[in-house]
Amino acid sequence: MSAVNDTKFNAAVFLLGGIPGQEDVHLWISIPFCLMYVISIVGNSVILFIIKTDQSLHEPMYIFLSTLAITDLALSISTMPTTLRIYLFNTREISLNACFAQLFFIHSFECIESSVLLLMAFDRFIAICDPLRYASILTLPRIGKMGLLCVLRGMAVMLPLPFLLQQFRYCRSNVLSHCYCINQDVMKIACSDIRVNSIYGLSVTLLTEGLDSLLIFLSYVMILKTVLSITSHAECLRALNTCVSHLCAVLLFYTPMIGLSVVHRRGEGSFPFLKIILGYISLLVPPLINPIVYSVKSKHL
Repeated sequence: MSAVNDTKFNAAVFLLGGIPGQEDVHLWISIPFCLMYVISIVGNSVILFIIKTDQSLHEPMYIFLSTLAITDLALSISTMPTTLRIYLFNTREISLNACFAQLFFIHSFECIESSVLLLMAFDRFIAICDPLRYASILTLPRIGKMGLLCVLRGMAVMLPLPFLLQQFRYCRSNVLSHCYCINQDVMKIACSDIRVNSIYGLSVTLLTEGLDSLLIFLSYVMILKTVLSITSHAECLRALNTCVSHLCAVLLFYTPMIGLSVVHRRGEGSFPFLKIILGYISLLVPPLINPIVYSVKSKHL
């Protein structure tokens, strides 16, 4: 016990979690993960290439879509090294500093993606509810400022997380639930008082993803109200059709993320397998499906 009390950390590394009981088939499990990462990276890169090279796509909706693709690429790259290292090489160890750095980038890019989805909802709101002022409101300089604000917000609110985690002593089991590091998972294995970290994490979630999702919901209430006032049935369907891709992206992003947050706060031993599945879905599926959905729904892509 004295050694634990005299040192800041009890363990030099954390052990990342894979799929419990499936260690013998990790190499086979790595195949779908590799395919998911390849499709995610290629799909989002192709969307970026098309939007960059086609001058007719240099308009607000596609600029926001390219920002979403960049964020999805960053999310995939943030989780890919540790995930593939587990399933390809059966290497689960990750140093504390590397773990803290990874969780900072993962949570920052999640926050940025939430902001981008809000901007895309604002784009649809202006296009449908106030189309005559669309070009004057969403100018390129204004879009650039909004994008920069999203990045700065995501980085700024998540920056304290790794520093707060560094203050803890980790003298419990150093095995994490997921194949990557996230704040909810790491702080649960600390033997220090984590109330400040827990309150800060919950506050940040409510003021970023929580507020963004509420504003997206309100924007779609206004959009639906406007669309229902359109007398032409064909025009009504055309207006709604422009929102389908964005609604899919919103549901893919927020549904598993909210579910994972609820499962983590239910307790350490609650729904362990559901926690693992939601962890994979929340970070791997949106970057995989978003480019497919937008490519199917957009005739320009």
